[in-house]
Amino acid sequence: MRYTLGAIGVGAALALSCVAGTSGTARAESAQPHSLYAPSSMVLTIGKGEDAATAAVQRAVLLRCRPTAGGDHPDAQAACTELTLAGGNFEALLASDPNRICPKIWDPVVVTADGVWQGQRVAYSHTYANSCIKAGGTGAVFGF
Repeated sequence: MRYTLGAIGVGAALALSCVAGTSGTARAESAQPHSLYAPSSMVLTIGKGEDAATAAVQRAVLLRCRPTAGGDHPDAQAACTELTLAGGNFEALLASDPNRICPKIWDPVVVTADGVWQGQRVAYSHTYANSCIKAGGTGAVFGF
């Protein structure tokens, strides 16, 4: 019984010292930018389904392009280069390989990009008829 009371007394003393030691003031972080570059960081996903709202996400990666290429995208440098050449326009990345032969099976695959490109909000999705067609039309950006 004595051990329990001692533990409670020590715990109460620690709690009281923690409360008394805090000043209660909150400090706001500086509004100064941390970089000279506008941010470019997006989460890219590939999912099975007809649209982004109902697709089951199979893979997702982080792509960061500014100030340097990074994230967990397997080829971040190539993906950032493609996006830069396209001016951040994901529709401009859509291409179809005329020599690629794909089955005409409806098994939809959705790709999405959500985040920021050079300081501007990005929310993009596109549905491909199947994974073969997606593989022939996404380049490095959705090549993961």
